Amino acid sequence: MTTEQTTAETEIDIIEIDGVDGVVIDVIEVEDADGDDVESADEGDIAADYIEGLLDIADLDGDLEIEVQGERVTLTVTDPAGGTGLRALSTPDTVAALQDLTRIAVQARSGEFSRLILDIGGSRDARAGELAAIVNAAVARIEGGAASAALPAMSSYERKLVHDLVAERGYRSESEGEGRDRHTVIRSRA
Repeated sequence: MTTEQTTAETEIDIIEIDGVDGVVIDVIEVEDADGDDVESADEGDIAADYIEGLLDIADLDGDLEIEVQGERVTLTVTDPAGGTGLRALSTPDTVAALQDLTRIAVQARSGEFSRLILDIGGSRDARAGELAAIVNAAVARIEGGAASAALPAMSSYERKLVHDLVAERGYRSESEGEGRDRHTVIRSRA
């Protein structure tokens, strides 16, 4: 499976009109992994506008980066000062809620369903580390004699990461349950 990565450089200007600060976001250039121009990153642009507006309301600074891998847009928000200004927004529940709101905003403006991934202040890397620890503990239970290990309920994105981690370890996994109760079950090697 090959994944094509596209990156967009975004120019953000702070403007003042009649004493009211505002933000203007322009995508300067969108290129794929080969450096070729790509027509548009509408989903990323809409999401960036929405998140920038929320950051502005909360009086927080954030640098935005739009990446497109295959058909999925990832919007990454980082603290320009490298500090902890985004810490309150980077908790897993907050990121999940903001991601859902951003997807709704994209769908409302574009009319298209969004599978956007939102990463705030390194929240995705932090969660991937937590998931790796959960998988390691489950694999240890299986190696200790358990036939299977059920993990807590998680989002489809998190379950995908778990399936990949489990496969790397040489074990089998499958998702079970419905809706918010959907979770991953890890089983011994085939």
